[in-house]
Amino acid sequence: MLSCPRTTGEPRTDSTPQCRVYGSSVEIMDRKQDVAEFLRSRRDRITPEQAGVIGGGRRRVPGLRREEVAMLAGVSVDYYARMERGDLSGVSPEVLDNLSRALRLDEAETDHLHDLARLANSQPTRRRRRPADQTLRPSLQRFMDAVTGAPVVMRDRRMTFVAANTLGRALYSPLLDDPVNQNNTARFMFLNPVARNYFPDWEQGADDIVATMRSYAGQHPRDRALTDLVGELVTRSDDFGRRWAAHNVRHHRTEVKRICHPDVGDLEFTYEAMELPLNPEWFMFAYTTESGSPTEERLKLLGSLAASYPDACIEPR
Repeated sequence: MLSCPRTTGEPRTDSTPQCRVYGSSVEIMDRKQDVAEFLRSRRDRITPEQAGVIGGGRRRVPGLRREEVAMLAGVSVDYYARMERGDLSGVSPEVLDNLSRALRLDEAETDHLHDLARLANSQPTRRRRRPADQTLRPSLQRFMDAVTGAPVVMRDRRMTFVAANTLGRALYSPLLDDPVNQNNTARFMFLNPVARNYFPDWEQGADDIVATMRSYAGQHPRDRALTDLVGELVTRSDDFGRRWAAHNVRHHRTEVKRICHPDVGDLEFTYEAMELPLNPEWFMFAYTTESGSPTEERLKLLGSLAASYPDACIEPR
């Protein structure tokens, strides 16, 4: 798991620390810091009224006290204090579920807490699992190409696009055409000023992408490419660093997305996310519109313009 201190706002160089040390005491310290900051931030956001805690006298801060969380979770104060210091070793799934209920965690936050606990209870090892084949299967590209009425794109957990159909390639052309973005949504979002016009709901989109990356980091703490990307963005973007420090997490499944495309104007989609069992690092997204909506008409125009865009194949950067 990555836990990066905020550094300077200067551009990242080859010598910039990338916040990764594996199989060492530094890694263990970072894991504990992640756990501690996550639990404290969840405790601080809950008021006694929300938790059903009555009384308790005057408070310096609005959140719950440690002893109140311990009581709600059914554990001793010392045991909860150990967890909030970042030590989840030996904590049972039942206790984690009780703690999730006490802190009123949603599904993504509960999953993240269990991911952190699994990491705390795993032994560091030098054995590397054989990576999944990340070659785009022709049948998968044919499947996307067969969808002609909706944009379909595919990205990995590092937020890098790996494939698209014709409409998907046209929809994301401002991101994919600029090599500076390296086909990466997170770099585009936080390092390219064009993104604030392209995504009208930039603030919410920025929150969501960081929370999704935080979830992925909890699930795959030794993903060095993801760790490097987070380290780069923490260093280069205050907006990213502030959101990363908030420890918010989310599942990226379905949502309304608004886009202001430079060629066809305002578009509003509902997207559905799909996992790929043979390529667990990849996620497919299909964008649909309501029948008869302005977006449907503009999407048809985008389709007619798509011939002027480069081939739907996304070249690695």
